[in-house]
Parts: sequence; structure tokens; C-alpha cells
Amino acid sequence: MFPGPPAKPLILKKSDFSYELPPDLIAQAPLPERSSSRLLVVPPAPASLSDRVFRDLPDLLEAGDLLVFNDTRVIPARLFGRKQTGGRVEILIERMLGGQEARAQLGVSKSPKAGARIELDAGGEAEVIGRDGEFYHLRFHVQTGLEQYLLHAGRLPLPPYIQREPGADDAERYQTVFARQAGAVAAPTAGLHFDQPLLDALAARGVEFGHVTLHVGAGTFQPVRADDLSEHVMHSEWLNVGAGLVEQVRRTRAAGRRVVAVGTTVVRALESAMQRTDRHPEGELQPFAGESRLFILPGYRIRSIDALVTNFHLPESTLLMMVSAFAGKARISEAYRHAIEQRYRFFSYGDAMLLLPEERS
Repeated sequence: MFPGPPAKPLILKKSDFSYELPPDLIAQAPLPERSSSRLLVVPPAPASLSDRVFRDLPDLLEAGDLLVFNDTRVIPARLFGRKQTGGRVEILIERMLGGQEARAQLGVSKSPKAGARIELDAGGEAEVIGRDGEFYHLRFHVQTGLEQYLLHAGRLPLPPYIQREPGADDAERYQTVFARQAGAVAAPTAGLHFDQPLLDALAARGVEFGHVTLHVGAGTFQPVRADDLSEHVMHSEWLNVGAGLVEQVRRTRAAGRRVVAVGTTVVRALESAMQRTDRHPEGELQPFAGESRLFILPGYRIRSIDALVTNFHLPESTLLMMVSAFAGKARISEAYRHAIEQRYRFFSYGDAMLLLPEERS
């Protein structure tokens, strides 16, 4: 795979991506309408930032532009149970492995050993097969298939910064309207702003749609622990970039139009599918399905897209580092300062940005 090496060595620290956010700007619930979120348009410097509404997006795109969505679907991946010794256990499924097995994180006072069984509150048991770091390999002994069991027994795993229990509305609103492929434990949140009327308006504008699949894992919420970012080990996620999407991208580029990623998960998927070829020694998009640990930070040149729709990200997060690689660290810092001053809503249920870097040469 094409690793996208930096043009020159950079010494970057986690603390370089810190910022102060008033807690009351962390969105705790979605707005009544998806497309009524605010949209901060961030063109290349020195052009001014622009405050818009998300439903204005058709006015900011052109006929022939390609919007690429992540069609992953969030599963109700949180379960509760009790160890044989009586201790309570919280299970967060990170990935389904096929059959009745899954990779999961356990919230438990004492780590269970291989062979231990967890009695599930909703019926059935989870057997511990083994452990790999913070993740456990579990086999479920339930009467239905695991995905079907989760649909009736699991709870939606809202992000840890949302300080409330999931409500009835979250089952719909923490899911994109184009979600199709079950497997994520967190939503691709830039896609949450799209509703059917907005998609219809974009189609009427002549904007085209394409899809990748990247199943967002629980690792997306894990903090970066190493201050020296060269020591950070990125979590792995499964993705699929199909041949049809690759052909759409090639047609779009050949016509001189833009590839617009909806969310950082799309960027990670597309960049993971870049491969060196004789015709394109710097990398060309190719069909790819598999795991990715790609860590994108300033110094990495993102080649697969021309614009990016994205939410506001946590301080010191790998997602903030990625958008800084795309639009420039100084420009992103300026945009975040503006967003805080103008009281934009942050994180999963918050507002969005449209990043427009300089024109492709």
C-alpha cells in the first residue's frame, strides 16, 4: 500500500494539537433537523472563513463533483452481564468476527481469563476465548445469530463525551440515512448532517454520489498516549473501496471535477487504497478490502480527495491531526478559534466544516 511519506521529517507532538473547548459547546443531542446544522466554510488562506448552514452545501458544490460517503451502519454493540464470581461486566463489541464470535472491550473490575463465562442480562452467555492487549476474543452462546441478538439485546454505544444514556431518537439520529453495511460501533459523523431533501437537492445540482465502507471501531475514542507522535500505534479498522467507486473517482478527475470526502473515515479508506503504479509513482486509487492502520498527520500529502466535509474533532485526536494534514495546521487552528468564538457545536452531534484547499495543479 502507498504510505504517503512526508516530504521532509517533522517532529510533532500530541500537545501541538491541543486546544481549550468550553464544555457547553459539546453537543449532547442532535438538532431537530439534520441539515440545519451550521457549516463553516474554510477556503485556502488568506480568503475569509464563511458561516453558512449545512443545507447550503449544494450552492458550494458544482455539477460533476463526487461526494463520497461511508455507508457503514452502527450496531447496538453495548451489552451487560455478570461474571460467574458475581462481578458486573460491560461489553463493548469492537468488531464481529463471523459466526458467533467478536472482538470486544470489557469494562470489569478484574480481567477474566480464557474459559471464563459471562452471563448476559438479555439471556445467553459470552465465553472468553483469549485476549490481545485491551481487546478480548469472545464467543457468544445465544439462541440467534450474533447480529440479530444485538439488534434486540444491545444498546447503542454513544461516544463517552455525551453525558446521557441513549434515548429512543438516537437509534435513528446516530445513524446516517445512507447506512447499509452493519459493523461500526461509532457513526461516521460528518454523514449525520445529510437528510433526504438535501440529497435530492444535491442530485438536482448534478452532484454525484459514491460509497466506501469503513467500520469505525472503538479505537476511534482511544486517546493518543505518546506525546511523540512517531511512537503512536494507530488502531486497525476494516474497509472496502470497491472497483465501482474507483471508476467514479477516475471519471470525476478526468472531467476536472472534485472528489469531496464526507468525513475522515472516507479519507482514511481512500488513502489506504492508494497504490504506486508505473503510470502513477506517487500513488493511484485501486480497489482494496482489508485492514488499515494508516496514521495521517501533517507532513503526509493527501492525494485522493479535493475537499472534505468534516465535524469538529477532539483535542489531541488523530482525526484533528488528519484534517490539519489536509488543510494546514495553522488554518485549522484559525478555523477552530473562529468556531469557538461563534459558539459552534462540537463533536458527533455538532456542526461541520467544509475544507477547500488550494486548487489541484
